[in-house]
Order: sequence, then structure tokens, then C-alpha cells
Amino acid sequence: MLRFILIAVAAILLTIGLVKLVDKYIPSKYKPVLNIALWVLIAFLGYQTYMSIYTPILFNQEKDKRYAKVIKNLIDIRNSELAYKQVNGKFTDSFDELIKFIETAKFTITQRRDSVVIDKELTKRYGVDTTKEIVIIDTLGYVPVKDSLFKNSTRYKTMMNVPVGKPGEKFKLQAGFLRQNDINIPVFEASVSKDVLFYGKDEDLINAEKQVSSTVVGVPGDAIKVGSMNEVTTSGNWPKTYGANE
Repeated sequence: MLRFILIAVAAILLTIGLVKLVDKYIPSKYKPVLNIALWVLIAFLGYQTYMSIYTPILFNQEKDKRYAKVIKNLIDIRNSELAYKQVNGKFTDSFDELIKFIETAKFTITQRRDSVVIDKELTKRYGVDTTKEIVIIDTLGYVPVKDSLFKNSTRYKTMMNVPVGKPGEKFKLQAGFLRQNDINIPVFEASVSKDVLFYGKDEDLINAEKQVSSTVVGVPGDAIKVGSMNEVTTSGNWPKTYGANE
């Protein structure tokens, strides 16, 4: 981009020089047409230089807005997946299943309390009453998942839709298990590519955004996502400047 700006500025200066040469050496009858043509060229190059600076500014402003809207959906998806795992012991890769779960499932409300009881085995062994401590879990009731996560909102029905970018796109949802230390650990990932997210924008700026690394304040990689199929995490890959990522 800087190279283009320098070339455009050089072209403008060269064109201005040509205007002066025309004014000095070209016969008077040709001057009006040539001067108009050269000034039009100067105006065009000036506009191109201005847009080369202003377009990235507009892109960054729009980028922040689009990320903010997408992150809201990703957080809803994550919360729904965590609730699903709490009840079912695993994640799901089906939005239909997730919606059905939200509308029908309930959380069990429990209470832990310590208690002391007679240890029958030790009492029999020693011939005197011997006690032991135990933990009792009482079930207090049930709360619908929908009321707990979304209250009166129905946005869970559309959380799978990418709210900006290419029309009609949905988040990619994956779920499975990651084996660590001989244990299968449930994992999930919801994501959308930056090509979809910034559909219709300047291709060079989209490609530059896809090259953002994790060492830079921004969303690294070619997609924005929450969770991972390659590591045990339910965090989002966006910086906290865009909102809570875990």
C-alpha cells in the first residue's frame, strides 16, 4: 500500500510538471485540451491516493463492528454447548440438537452438605461407636436451561446464523473427543472464516486480516472461533478488547 501511495504521489508531481511544460512549450491552440486532460489525471491520481489511505480506515471500523456482532453469537453458542455438556457429558455438532436441548432440558439444582454417621465396619471391629464424615447431595429442584441461559429471549434460534458478511451463511460447528493421558475429553469448535465475515470488502485487506498472528492484538488466523478441536479449551480466539473470550 505504501508503495502505491509513493507511486501515486510521484505520478501527481510528474503530471504537474507536464502541465507546466505544456504551458511553456505547447502551442496555445492545444493548451486548453491538454491542460484539462492533465488536471483530470491529477484529480484521478489524487482521489486514488486518498482512497488508498481512507479505505483501510473504513475497513477497520467495519471490522470492529462485524467482529462484535459475531462474537455475541459465538458466546451464545459456547454457553449452550457448555450447558449441553453439563447435562449430557459431551458436546454436540448439531445446531438442531442444541436448540431442542435448550427448549426441553433442565438443570438439576443440588446442595452439598457434610454429615457424620456411624461407621458400622469400624464400630463392629472396635466394639465402640465410631463415626465417619460423609457428603450428602440433596436435589432441591430443576430449572429450565432456556430460562437459565436466555430468559425471555429467543435469539438461540438464530445463533447459528452468521449475522454479517456473506448472506445465508452459518457457523461451522464441530464436536468430538480429544484423547489426553488415555482419557477422552469432550471438545467443540464453532467458527466462521474471515472470507465469509468480510464478504464484499477489499480482497487485499481481507488477506491482510487473515495473516494476523497471535502475537498481534487482533483475531489470529483465517477464522474467528470459540473452542478448539485440537486442544482442550472453550475460549474464543479474539482479544478481550472485543469482549470476554472465556
